[in-house]
Amino acid sequence: MERKIYNELLKWKNELVRKPLLLFGNRQIGKTYATIEFGEKQYKTVAYVNADNNNELLELVRRERTIDSIVNSLSVLTGTSILQNDTLIIIDNVNSDDIVKCFKKFGKEDNPYHVILITSFKEKINIFKGEELQYKFMHEMDFEEYLMALDKVELINYIKSSFKTNKPMPFHSMAIGYFNDYLMTGGLPEIVEARINNKSLLQIKALQEKVLDIYRSNLVSITNLIDIPRGNDILNSVPYQLLKNNKKFQYGLLKNGSRSKEYSDSIDYLYNNGIIYKCFKISNAIAPLSKQRDKDSFKLYLNDTGILYMMMHLNRMKLLNNDNYKNILYENSIASTLVSCGYNLYYYQSDGKAEISFIIQTRQGEIIPIELVNKNLAKAKSLGLFMNKFSVSNAIRFTEDNFSYKKGIKYIPIYAVFCLKDYL
Repeated sequence: MERKIYNELLKWKNELVRKPLLLFGNRQIGKTYATIEFGEKQYKTVAYVNADNNNELLELVRRERTIDSIVNSLSVLTGTSILQNDTLIIIDNVNSDDIVKCFKKFGKEDNPYHVILITSFKEKINIFKGEELQYKFMHEMDFEEYLMALDKVELINYIKSSFKTNKPMPFHSMAIGYFNDYLMTGGLPEIVEARINNKSLLQIKALQEKVLDIYRSNLVSITNLIDIPRGNDILNSVPYQLLKNNKKFQYGLLKNGSRSKEYSDSIDYLYNNGIIYKCFKISNAIAPLSKQRDKDSFKLYLNDTGILYMMMHLNRMKLLNNDNYKNILYENSIASTLVSCGYNLYYYQSDGKAEISFIIQTRQGEIIPIELVNKNLAKAKSLGLFMNKFSVSNAIRFTEDNFSYKKGIKYIPIYAVFCLKDYL
């Protein structure tokens, strides 16, 4: 499958000053496959090492002191001739400070070797950080990549064209249909491939449950054992938290008498490793938004909408005939796409309970409110009140209707969330 990360890796390969690349992404999103595919297309050879429980690699990185000796030993370890400027060295499943420390040598001086380190442990990024490395984050497949996998490039072009012009997209109903399929499938490559190959819904559900089990298995690495079952409690509660009218995370829904200090470490672990996303409440839309957040008031979203769909025990008919379920999945999809675009998540709630689903701050410092149109609240005035109160001139409304633009508000069909990366 074609992934957007390919072009990012190509830019890295062609940079004049290129350092070893640390690629982070959740498990099961296709990091290894995409990186190997990139290497096979762009280099003469690929030297791949899986670092998971690899004592030989650990001995190598602790023993060798120079770049030449590291390369020679890697060549023996992988059975691959490592060529200057024409071999991609891939170290997968990196979870050791010693490994990262070793390959930082390749970033301290100019050399002809191309190195990518892959890790799923986001919480270790701060430990691994250093000026000797470059960093990229890979996310689940967004709707554009889903359409690419279906070979619907022309439909993508129509969506992007209408996004730029604010004119109606001629294949709107078709795009809505594909997007609903995407909501049920999610953005994990193995599950997308199963959908494309017409696997049964039960087979797809089994794959989604397998991924959820992998997420749960990640909790085993939590230092404090008591936080492992608490992490499971949090994962299990996300669908129920989002089904509430007030989607603010409530500890009381976990267990009677539950308190924030009992679950904060487990939430931080899931958040720091990209399994859940936090959207913090703000009551004042003044830049920088990071200083306006209420750290104790937040909503939680899952990193993959298909997993959320499975956890909510939905089926196609139940989803399409219930606006509340659709809005929850729409909102989760917006959250995950904004994160993949590099934005922190905030939502606005005033003392009068007026609420805006998402507030973001663009790279230019502009604050933009993002509202998901709810048919049950069609006459709600929250967005207009927000724009007047904070003198905001641009806003976004996601809707099931076609593209349009009215009074400073850009109306975007829910399937075009992926276009925000270029817009913002």
